Amino acid sequence: MKSTLQPGIKARYSYVVPVEKTVPHLFSDSPEMQDMPAVFATGFMVALMELTCMHALAPHLDEGEGSVGVHVDVSHDAATPAGFTVTVEAEVTEVDGRRVWFQVMAHDGVEMIGEGYHARFIVNRDKFDAKIAEKQAKAAG
Repeated sequence: MKSTLQPGIKARYSYVVPVEKTVPHLFSDSPEMQDMPAVFATGFMVALMELTCMHALAPHLDEGEGSVGVHVDVSHDAATPAGFTVTVEAEVTEVDGRRVWFQVMAHDGVEMIGEGYHARFIVNRDKFDAKIAEKQAKAAG
């Protein structure tokens, strides 16, 4: 991780919501989800917030590093139909070792739809992937 990773770093990302990112598509095999309104799903909104934070981090990571989400505390306050553009803004608020905290906000062009905090942990991808492979081997018995 580079020394340039500091509080105040910002990123902005805009995304046109397709029908495939609405609630019925979140768990397409669930009858309960099929009965829900076709609006931007909270799970996809959170993923969009994470992606925006990843964009903020990217220029400040060393070769072989990546990040994983470790904390999410956001509200989803307004429904957004497919076809709307959601813009997420993320700002680094704290760098605590390898843990990076962000304030995140999402707007759909009409109103604020969600906001809160997200934390990501900087990882060495090779080491992370090795731990996952070890866990899979243990599970396989």
